[in-house]
Amino acid sequence: MTPRGWFLLVSLGVIWGIPYLFIKIAVETFSPGTLVFLRVAIAGAILLPIVIAKGQWRSLAGHWRWVIAFALIEMAFTWSALNWAEQRITSSLAALLIALVPIVTAILARLVGLDDRLTGTRVVGLVIGFAGVGVLVGFDLTGSNLPALAAMVIVVLGYALGPIIVDRKLGELPSLAVIAAAMVVNTILFAPIAVVTWPSTPIPTSAWVPVVILGAICSALAFIVFFALIAEVGPSRTTLITYINPVVAVILGIVILAEPLTLGMVAALPLILLGSWLATRRAPALESEPHP
Repeated sequence: MTPRGWFLLVSLGVIWGIPYLFIKIAVETFSPGTLVFLRVAIAGAILLPIVIAKGQWRSLAGHWRWVIAFALIEMAFTWSALNWAEQRITSSLAALLIALVPIVTAILARLVGLDDRLTGTRVVGLVIGFAGVGVLVGFDLTGSNLPALAAMVIVVLGYALGPIIVDRKLGELPSLAVIAAAMVVNTILFAPIAVVTWPSTPIPTSAWVPVVILGAICSALAFIVFFALIAEVGPSRTTLITYINPVVAVILGIVILAEPLTLGMVAALPLILLGSWLATRRAPALESEPHP
């Protein structure tokens, strides 16, 4: 991997590792729906002019049904559920549960016919990954936050289904145009929710900082870096960010928010990451070489 590839990989791993921290801070002031609105509105305001300047917006004509489906599944349902869950569980725990996404993606890809290779190694990975989640649930989740666990199931499914929709139905479109359009769709969708649930008390300046970071850096900049990383190292190596994100999130939660490092987290993190790696691993002969 080139130095530029490593830089993009580490940068994206950090950028997509910090949202959990800032969501946890932001939901103390904003409702889950209002936070989604602000995040997509900021990201859309940044990405839409770029897409229009590149002449990519018109390419979406005739594809809006699936663009809207992607917007709902990847962002609307997922981000709402994540924001709601983080009002009830720690950011570290949320990040560890989301680390299950590659495993669920592997299962869904198999079910919809995107990947017909369910090798013994990948089955072992699925078992190990789910065992890690079982350890995490057994140690760190109680009856009082089971609703948050249910919300995180929605998050994991949404993050796993979104890329499949893009691959199956929107693969021929410019990726950045699809993302920008999804931001616009959700801005329109969540505007009424934001109006109804807007904070009744004055919003301190400090409360806007995590919101701006979520929209500008964790959403707009993140997708720009993401597509640059794919172009530089290929889609296969890009999945390495999956193993960086939860580590960053857990460290930030412990250091900045003083969240506890529990026995469940210590035991579950390596199991989930190992399971994700094995479940998404492909045989060298079947894996195409990335084209930087």
